[in-house]
Amino acid sequence: MKKKLLLFLVLLISPVLVFAAPKADLWPLWQANDPASSVQIDHSAWQRFLSQYLVTNHPSGINRVRYSDVTREDKKSLQDYLDRMQTTEVSRLNPLEQKAFWINLYNAQTVKLILDHYPVDSIRDIDISPGWFSNGPWDAKLLTVEGEQLSLNDIEHRILRPIWQDNRIHYGVNCASIGCPNLQPQPFTAANLDELLEKGAEDYINHRRGLRNANGEITVSSIYDWFQADFGGTEEGVREHLLKYAGPSRAELLKNDRRRFSYAYDWSLNE
Repeated sequence: MKKKLLLFLVLLISPVLVFAAPKADLWPLWQANDPASSVQIDHSAWQRFLSQYLVTNHPSGINRVRYSDVTREDKKSLQDYLDRMQTTEVSRLNPLEQKAFWINLYNAQTVKLILDHYPVDSIRDIDISPGWFSNGPWDAKLLTVEGEQLSLNDIEHRILRPIWQDNRIHYGVNCASIGCPNLQPQPFTAANLDELLEKGAEDYINHRRGLRNANGEITVSSIYDWFQADFGGTEEGVREHLLKYAGPSRAELLKNDRRRFSYAYDWSLNE
């Protein structure tokens, strides 16, 4: 309560304060890997959860989670999966298996986080991060892998982004929000990583929350503003990235309208 009151006062004093995305900041420990490893992590429990509770044919074109329908038994099964994942010796996996591991861990923990605080209108309302000026749950140390405590921000910004330097990571990790790229209906694996990340990018950019023409201007997701550094570091770099995946009508718009983008993002819960 005190944190929210202080944040409110800061907003009154500084109305230009906005959501600030963390920069990629390598945690060198997690670069260790075994290229020769053939170990494959079992994600079948996560698959069962997704098959049971992820709605992939919603009229909005956005994959939704039926949080309110999750049974006590399935919530426990999800926690059991997370517990098993945390016993994994990640440093002994090959890099592709590691990449899939971290994306699945992030997504499963995010869903469990919502379930633990449900009902909630937005993940941003789960204000459990430490520090006066922190907001939301992303800096809370919720996981322990190889003896190291980890937050969701650690996974995304200190492991996935800096180690793999693949801007498609943003289409893999899911923040339980309407504005986010879809939570995929199957776990990531070393075998399907490229396919799922490509699909995530194409689906998102060709949906109105990724790119749309509204009120005479091109509006794109705030992801491309917050993480512009991952998309070439300039708005032109973002444009080139969008063109790579845009369908014909969106590609024509991007080529012919060179005005600066406007940005938008919907933090409403993806239920």
